[in-house]
Amino acid sequence: MESHAPAAEERKRTMGQYYLAVDIGASSGRHVLGCVRDGKIILEEVYRFENGLVRKNGRLCWDSARLFREIVSGMKRCAELGKAPASVGIDTWGVDFALLDADGELIGDTVGYRDSRTQGMDAEVEKLIPAEELYRRTGIQKQSFNTIYQLMAVKLTQPDQLRRAGHFLMMPEYFNYLLTGKIKNEYTNATTTGLLHAEKKNWDFELIGKLGLPASIFGPVFLPTTEVGGLKPEIRAEVGYDCKVVLPATHDTGSAVAAVPASGEDYAYISSGTWSLMGIETSKPIISDKALEWNFTNEGGVGNTYRFLRNIVGLWLVQECRRFWAREGKEYNYTQITEMAAAAEPFRSVLDTDHSS
Repeated sequence: MESHAPAAEERKRTMGQYYLAVDIGASSGRHVLGCVRDGKIILEEVYRFENGLVRKNGRLCWDSARLFREIVSGMKRCAELGKAPASVGIDTWGVDFALLDADGELIGDTVGYRDSRTQGMDAEVEKLIPAEELYRRTGIQKQSFNTIYQLMAVKLTQPDQLRRAGHFLMMPEYFNYLLTGKIKNEYTNATTTGLLHAEKKNWDFELIGKLGLPASIFGPVFLPTTEVGGLKPEIRAEVGYDCKVVLPATHDTGSAVAAVPASGEDYAYISSGTWSLMGIETSKPIISDKALEWNFTNEGGVGNTYRFLRNIVGLWLVQECRRFWAREGKEYNYTQITEMAAAAEPFRSVLDTDHSS
């Protein structure tokens, strides 16, 4: 007869332990503590902060130093509540990255995907590899801000940065590095770069070579649930405890889709935020003429899945309206904006939010 003692011991061991999720989007970030109580997952938001692009050295950038301070502040808040987590996982949006030199120091700024530096970079990439071949290899939809085009912009306008680079990290991996001193690339976010081979689930080094990018900066690709390491001594002293830093699906949509409360295979999902993502989960990438024509993407998922989806403009328009109004001295929260929209004349104007203009 099979013994269930190990499973029971594991449940007993983890009962009452807290686990911290740090979820950072384009407009805000939050720290959510989770624990298992009476067979249920209990979630508690303990910290929230705003995010947004800032103008720096002529570019639209993420204030990565401030974001990291917010991450640490939220971790300190857990200790203040007497709920130090056993582990922490960080996710963010995709495509954006940090370059580190051989000494682990940040090179340049963490430029955001809405910056104009990628204008015309798709044409530069297509001089080296046709768009159709690129899609066949990576399964990733063409978007002007994809990492592949950002790196081409760096190569053509700031080549010294690539010459100095020792490591390539997506944004959550960079924050993990600041917490632990350890460097690990994660699978779901790596797929958003347009540099990962869809079938092999690893960097497409042949593609990277064709583009003239340094292959040495791309490290081994690790799957979600991989442990990164413990906190650095100075971080441990600041937050008041030690914990493991682990890799979730570090691409926020990957984590969101993993939590979809569906069973079986006959379902679709919509994940709404700054972007709205609509799609399905599959066991194999769908790379076809139709998928290419309709510009669907195959992003990596949790549990050996692919997220076959379409990126749709989401709440970014509302976020930008709010930012514009605030600049004019009109401060509205999202509840007020929702009420104003409900009271307005419906369908007065129709906008193509995906228009290239």
